[in-house]
Amino acid sequence: MKTTHLLIGITSLFTFASCQPENATQKSEINDSTTPLHLLQPEYKIPYGELSTTDIKADIDRVFDYIEKNTPVRVLDADGKEINDYTAIPRGATLERGAFRIGSYEWGVTYQALLDAADATDDTKYKDYVTRRFVFLSQVAPGFRRLYDEYQETDAQMEQILHPRALDDAGAMCCAMMKASIADPTLQLDEIIENYFRFIEHGQYRLPDGTFARHRPQYNTIWLDDMFMGIPSVAYRGLYKPQQSQHYFDEAAKISRQFMQRMFVPEKNLYRHGYVEGLAQQPTYHWARANGWAILTNCQVLDVLPENHPQRPYLLEQLRAHIKGLASYQSSEGFWHQLVDRNDSYLETSATAIYVYCIAHAINKGWIDAITYGPVAQLGWHAVSTKILEGGQVDGTCVGTGMAFDPAFYYYRPANYQAAHGYGPVIWAGAEMIRLLQQWYPRTNDSGLHYYDVEQTNPSPLFYLTEDGKGEAVK
Repeated sequence: MKTTHLLIGITSLFTFASCQPENATQKSEINDSTTPLHLLQPEYKIPYGELSTTDIKADIDRVFDYIEKNTPVRVLDADGKEINDYTAIPRGATLERGAFRIGSYEWGVTYQALLDAADATDDTKYKDYVTRRFVFLSQVAPGFRRLYDEYQETDAQMEQILHPRALDDAGAMCCAMMKASIADPTLQLDEIIENYFRFIEHGQYRLPDGTFARHRPQYNTIWLDDMFMGIPSVAYRGLYKPQQSQHYFDEAAKISRQFMQRMFVPEKNLYRHGYVEGLAQQPTYHWARANGWAILTNCQVLDVLPENHPQRPYLLEQLRAHIKGLASYQSSEGFWHQLVDRNDSYLETSATAIYVYCIAHAINKGWIDAITYGPVAQLGWHAVSTKILEGGQVDGTCVGTGMAFDPAFYYYRPANYQAAHGYGPVIWAGAEMIRLLQQWYPRTNDSGLHYYDVEQTNPSPLFYLTEDGKGEAVK
């Protein structure tokens, strides 16, 4: 794995002064005549410029170590004793409780991120974590299903898996398990996958045109969140069941377009969080994480959709427009705000991490330009990395959020490291940034960060490019 080191410009005032006449140094005169002020070191609130794949991997590992310690895989009886015979799980048994639910949609995101991190870093421990938990869930599911059939009761976490009642219960976990099974066909996950997908395809309420919808907070409300909770599983179904790929690719593209046509606000190149079918004046609040689910969905659909699919150009243009909008609202600290277009709302970690992943991914796929958007992604990663605490917790993440039609609701949603929503996005962002730094060469030039397609080795803090892409010092 290549490590990219960036050269930082001259930042010491001592160095500036040493190049000046003796009387200027003695008088400590620092002005436009005596000092190249454009090379003074700014007082950034977050790190700026320098980044290496080694640093990113260390951040991912710190987060990974935390979640590994806090997501046990054991069944306990009513007295707290471990059960190892999953064929005879007794009444009152539960999954051991950790800090996070290993069958939640948040963890469905985390599993997908870890599979991606294993591929980006060649470190198998991330994949092993996912495999162990998926195998565990597949082994204990029949025993807990028997308990439900006999007593109409079961562990709450297993209830979400056995009897999904919302896309939140099924979508992200189903997609994660399909990805794991496609990569490793020896996994015995088909029964759980099929149970999840039956709900996605037939159990979730839809509008007449097939768009996923809910009856809260209003009748026939479309949640932007449900793009991610439902559509990626439909798209990856086309890979999981290749004999039906055309149907599922078409379905994923169709539902994506229907969400976009209702939810995208072209004046800002952002998505609204909620849409009430038939309402003349739509409530429009650009909640950050919902915009994250939208762009993540689009990336995942584009990942599997054939190059010649008729809806691909539309989805690709939507992605570019959305990224353009998001980039225009990035804060000076690299984060995005809880309400993207309202800079007096707080800076939020999980959405920032999702945007970093998607922008870096779009660059790596050749969908957008690295010169334009590489610095945006890197600034975002620097911001995210400051929220990884020493113990591996991810701070500054908005807790689970419903929908409201007023700003106060979003402004005052709590943010906490205990919110599970931040862990997968941070790992995913780190993995994709590693890929980005393996293909591109970020370097400061005249104090600003720029992306180059060839490594710039000239030590000068200020250089121009020759026709062959090499940097030459400005004299």
